Amino acid sequence: MTRYRVRGLENVPRTGALLVVANHLGLVDPPLLGASLKRPVIFIAKQELFRRPPVGYLLRKLGAFPISRGRLDLEAMRRAYRVLAEGNALVVFPEGKRSRSGGLGVAYRGAAQIAVRAGVPVLPVAISGTEALERPFGWLRRPVVTVNIGCLFYLPQANGRVLRQELEESTGVIMSAIAGLLPPAYRGEYGRKN
Repeated sequence: MTRYRVRGLENVPRTGALLVVANHLGLVDPPLLGASLKRPVIFIAKQELFRRPPVGYLLRKLGAFPISRGRLDLEAMRRAYRVLAEGNALVVFPEGKRSRSGGLGVAYRGAAQIAVRAGVPVLPVAISGTEALERPFGWLRRPVVTVNIGCLFYLPQANGRVLRQELEESTGVIMSAIAGLLPPAYRGEYGRKN
């Protein structure tokens, strides 16, 4: 159906706490990412998805948990820290939604806050080609779907209160890492920074 390839699989640690950050183009991104990383992952997903009975049920069975976008969701943040403290891999789409343009949009600061406070390694992942599957009969054109996995990095760890400016800078680091793994046409808001 599609031509699918994964690059950089050697960058994925097999065990230990890990924050995976990725762009988000299509509905198939979460299962595609989960299968590509070759290790169990837990997703944070927008709370609206959990209100749809079959989707919400499936997400919970797969270990995903909801987050309220646009405000500080303390319960979701506590759960994210717990997931990481238990040595799991947590997946966050920093933009908080699928990109309608195909390019990276402005990201929320939540992923940076989690990485800074938890002190865990960050694994950037860039997905391209899945937006073609959103179009009617897009799969018939056999689009090339690529999952490009970058190198691990750490953000400066927080010793006390994290300032908004520090989170903005850390968010920029995360999104620039993702953008650097994407073809130029997909870099969107972060294309000018690379």
